[in-house]
Amino acid sequence: MSDSAVQGSFLVRASGFGELFDCAHRWEAKHLLGMRLPSSPAAAIGTAVHAGTAAFDQARVIGEHFRPADAADVVIASLDESESEGIDWNVDPDVRRSTAERIALACTTRYCVEVSPRYTFVGVEEKATPLSIDCGGGIVITLTGTLDRTRRVVGTTGKRLADVKTGRRAISQGRAVTGRHRAQVGTYVLLDEHTHGEAHTADPEIIAISTATNPETPVAVAPVPGARELMVGGPDYPGLIEHAAAMFRSGLFPPNPSSSLCSARYCPRWSTCRYHE
Repeated sequence: MSDSAVQGSFLVRASGFGELFDCAHRWEAKHLLGMRLPSSPAAAIGTAVHAGTAAFDQARVIGEHFRPADAADVVIASLDESESEGIDWNVDPDVRRSTAERIALACTTRYCVEVSPRYTFVGVEEKATPLSIDCGGGIVITLTGTLDRTRRVVGTTGKRLADVKTGRRAISQGRAVTGRHRAQVGTYVLLDEHTHGEAHTADPEIIAISTATNPETPVAVAPVPGARELMVGGPDYPGLIEHAAAMFRSGLFPPNPSSSLCSARYCPRWSTCRYHE
């Protein structure tokens, strides 16, 4: 084990925290060793929907006339870019480019017409000021990056973040799935408070958009209570940042072969990993 694995500064994006505690072995492969997989159709659809909806909401923030049809142009451009960078269409044989376009356009239009008008946005996918946390023992964790897919919202309930999530499993039994996103959203809250110097006065929300074919519930919104506390901990329990520091300090990134993402489809380390069946 090298000294650099035992002490130093670790950059962690918000989206990485959840994965770190799902399977640290996979997280190390992707975020420390630079191992990558080709983009999947689902990822390309999600990126396109986020691009289109963000462009629509940003136009609302600055008072620019921007129609759902304009957001659709952004969606197509995003899919073109993803395809030029490489999409492994074999990951999901049921989804081809035409299918991806249809799903992404339908989700984006639904969001622009039904969801966005419910909110007063004051910021959309803003660049965050890096937040460095000295965890002791030579370990510094720096939270950095863009507040991906998030919107800053003001309203009667106070200031909060709204985070857009897409996917076939984004909604379960009519409710937005929030549990697996708590660490990511909690990191967003810390970054946003650090960037703007303002405390949040309301729980962040997940805006879930289903990409399933003919979903019973196409859109659902749910709060994510305790997300910030999950990261920083409390008087009688450590937060995930402290747990992450202990992992970085040891240089050990334990595998989790029971993870739902433990497969060649999601893990670039799969072919060399000795811990799965």
